Amino acid sequence: QVQLVESGGGLVQAGGSLRLSCTASGLSFSSYTMAWLRQAPGKEREIVAAISWSGDSIYYADSVKGRFTISRDNAKNRVYLQMNSLKPEDTAVYYCAADRRLYRPVVTGPGQYTNWGQGTQVTVSL
Repeated sequence: QVQLVESGGGLVQAGGSLRLSCTASGLSFSSYTMAWLRQAPGKEREIVAAISWSGDSIYYADSVKGRFTISRDNAKNRVYLQMNSLKPEDTAVYYCAADRRLYRPVVTGPGQYTNWGQGTQVTVSL
């Protein structure tokens, strides 16, 4: 059974930083592109960042470029999201998810990802 467990969310002031972690089990982690997505109240879920199974291809949404960094450690079955210069509009529940297929390059459609975690709340105050 695939399980993705996110951690690291919290309340932070604007301009602050957080580091999210996602630990995966029940899948061949190093074979899957992984993504971080977020969903704010009343909004659709959107991809924030994605990293290919090999780690050599990375995607960032325009809204987070230059502020967020995605990385992975295949030996530990973990994917990370370092979030700097946080803004109130970054407030959302953040999820990690695995690509539906093995060994694909980065894909950017939320529907291409499955096996969502339970999410971790990130709240950025003024």
